[in-house]
Amino acid sequence: MIERVSKAALFALYQFTIVLGIVLMPIAVTLQRTVGRAPPLHRIIERVERTYEATA
Repeated sequence: MIERVSKAALFALYQFTIVLGIVLMPIAVTLQRTVGRAPPLHRIIERVERTYEATA
């Protein structure tokens, strides 16, 4: 039971990070154009994805 809840919570976190990446994309593009550096959103998404796939 706890394992199922843990997997569901991790899946929800994974989905949330994808949505967060999509929502913050305009900000990242603007930062890339003005400052020359974008926030490392891809690292966060990849890390959560690896963790989710390891538990699945």
